[in-house]
Amino acid sequence: MQRRDWVYALETGLLIAVGGAAGANLRYAIGTVLPGLQGTLVANVTGSFLLGVLLYEALYTDLLAEKTRVVFGTGFLSSYTTYSTFAVESTTVPLWLGFLNVVGSYALGIVAVLAGRRLVVAFTETGGSTDG
Repeated sequence: MQRRDWVYALETGLLIAVGGAAGANLRYAIGTVLPGLQGTLVANVTGSFLLGVLLYEALYTDLLAEKTRVVFGTGFLSSYTTYSTFAVESTTVPLWLGFLNVVGSYALGIVAVLAGRRLVVAFTETGGSTDG
């Protein structure tokens, strides 16, 4: 690995760590305000929305720098959303509630990604203007 590649890899790793720390702290804050299933649902659905925005922004507008996407996608959102907590919480509640949580979380997550996509498409169609 050449020196420039090593520096780039180190810088990228540090950016991911910064984003990850921010995402983990926000996830913790949500968990203190909304403990249990509710907090996990809010984090995962809002994270799905934001990841949808990030993904479709890259596909449709490509305005954000690659490092910005790395900080938010790989760093922030990967520590903000929490699949393992979702899985555990879904098995520690009554079966009907766990089932409802699984189905509802996946449905809302998919809707959130599509809403993120729609936001990017609307932004693209207006030429980036928020005036409509």
